[in-house]
Amino acid sequence: MTETRPLQRRLGLFDATTLVVGSMIGSAIFFGLSIMAQWVESPGILIGLWIFGGLFTILGANAYAELAAMIPNAGGQYVFLREAYSDFWAFLFGWTQFFVIQAGTNAAVAIAFAKYLGVLVPIFGEAHVLAVVPLGKLLPAAAQSSLPEFLQVWKINSAQLVACGVIGLLTGVNIRGVREGAFVQNLFTILKVAALLALIVAGLAHFHGTAHFFPLFEPLKGEHAFRVVEGGKVIEAGFLACLAVALSKALFAYEAWYTVTFVAEEVRQSERTLPRALLLGTVLVTVVYVLANIAYLAVLPIGEIAAVQENRVAQRVAEVLFGQIGSTLVIAAILISTFGCLNGLILGGARVCYAMARQGLFFRGCAKVHPQTGTPAVALACQGVWSMVLALTGSYSELLTYTTFAAVFFGGLTVAGVYRLRRKQPERPRPYRCWGYPLTPAMYLLICSAFVIYVIQGDRVSTLIGLLLMIAGVPFYLLWRTKRSA
Repeated sequence: MTETRPLQRRLGLFDATTLVVGSMIGSAIFFGLSIMAQWVESPGILIGLWIFGGLFTILGANAYAELAAMIPNAGGQYVFLREAYSDFWAFLFGWTQFFVIQAGTNAAVAIAFAKYLGVLVPIFGEAHVLAVVPLGKLLPAAAQSSLPEFLQVWKINSAQLVACGVIGLLTGVNIRGVREGAFVQNLFTILKVAALLALIVAGLAHFHGTAHFFPLFEPLKGEHAFRVVEGGKVIEAGFLACLAVALSKALFAYEAWYTVTFVAEEVRQSERTLPRALLLGTVLVTVVYVLANIAYLAVLPIGEIAAVQENRVAQRVAEVLFGQIGSTLVIAAILISTFGCLNGLILGGARVCYAMARQGLFFRGCAKVHPQTGTPAVALACQGVWSMVLALTGSYSELLTYTTFAAVFFGGLTVAGVYRLRRKQPERPRPYRCWGYPLTPAMYLLICSAFVIYVIQGDRVSTLIGLLLMIAGVPFYLLWRTKRSA
């Protein structure tokens, strides 16, 4: 392996677009509406939230498109933050992205895949526990209560091993070459979009009037807005609070649209291709998501959607449309969707720590490019191993909760970088200029700021822990910066 060999530009517009679409569409679209309906029971408002989430994502993609066309280097968001601000802010993003957000998301998607494989083949499910290790008992009694739940009793089940196997398999595919990874991405993205389109067509064909869509915009709160506390007292959440929770579930389904920017250095004619892929991908997913939720409502009333078992709204819709075989078909669609989503996350995510290492701000080996395959093999392997660790320990869920603030914060900081770079580097060529500037980035930042405030107010403890996880990277930044200077 060598550090000087460049990455190879082997991805075209179709590859880049399927990376956007495939990384976004995971399992959330199959469950999201049911979770949202438990907070807001107005069909028109819920569809409006999906449209709003899509427009918000498109606004972000519009801003990132300018940055990606201007700075088409591996690492995407990491490079944008470095150019706009400093190595320090870029490092904090990269640190949090690698150790928590990226690896945690990889683990979560892999576990979701394993859970649904377990529905079809129970021996691979979470219920099949292979080992129980009481780690808490190895420590003094005083220290046991301070341990997170996943460390007090470590349970290893079949689903965790399946998740590790899938992570390892897809990591290996992407080490073999970016074209191999792109082939998997293209295939599974086509299959998952086709499955959703089939469900949409069947659902809309089942449309028998508008009854399921009313009351259209009446501010009705779902059952989760009412909470019984000690003493039998009922606490009722305000409608705006319910709206914010429901919107957060929709926005979660739109996540990872920026993954394609991580592989910018491997995209042909990246100055033209990346903006097109970002906008085409986010618009396509928005249309598919909105139509899918309209199809769900065409088949089931809002009350049934909110009450469906384990929030499996797509599965219930398919059962109504196709009978019991429909349930199996949706499970197969979820397996295809999560497998393809995980591949896109693995393909793109490793390029962040590769970019950091190339700048001397991460483990040096991660900057190496495989001499035969032309991929950042060490970075991919490190990402894969750490993702497996999080899947095995079950810690990914807590870590992702802790870093919600960081993810929203860095997203806003990146979009704000459009303004900063316009002032800082006004003469730099911009093959794509953010349309609607300065209004559209401002709209994104306004919504982003509101969500940062909502996250902080909603869970101050998790936000504080997330900040501590970010700050934990500072000593390593100082160490690597000193070594780089030497």
